[in-house]
Amino acid sequence: MANLTGEKLAMDQKLKGQVAIVTGASSGIGAGVSKSLAAAGATVVVNHPVDATKVAAEAVLAEVKGAGGAGITYQCDVSKEDEVKKMFADIISQFGTLDILINNAGLQRDSPFQEMTLEQWNYVLAVNLTGQFLCASPRNRDERCSTTGARQTCWAGAVWSSLRVLLRT
Repeated sequence: MANLTGEKLAMDQKLKGQVAIVTGASSGIGAGVSKSLAAAGATVVVNHPVDATKVAAEAVLAEVKGAGGAGITYQCDVSKEDEVKKMFADIISQFGTLDILINNAGLQRDSPFQEMTLEQWNYVLAVNLTGQFLCASPRNRDERCSTTGARQTCWAGAVWSSLRVLLRT
């Protein structure tokens, strides 16, 4: 696979014509997955949660486009059902379909369990668990979400990762 420093990617375009949303794509694993999906030919929606992450999301998208990929950025806090519903509706409206959902958004608040506030606890759960649920839930999408990849998610990893971070002492 070619690198993402402006040279065109020479990878097989196995996902050509498919649309992917990557939640939490403005940094880390989500950014890497976005670039890999674009390299495989997918049009990528680089999701980010708040205004403060917009510049980072745009930088990810710039790398995708600089390497010959296509996509957009989209601001949506996955812990808020109304925003998730709007995101899916807007993506379907713009692209006509959604083929791939990478339910990646998650965060970590380092704090010994005995020092963690209820507000911190609730925020981590809202993003790491509720956000996963809202994005994976069929009630927040319509029938144009076309593949089983966009209709299913793996819960075990999300739950374990969230609890491991929350319960660390």
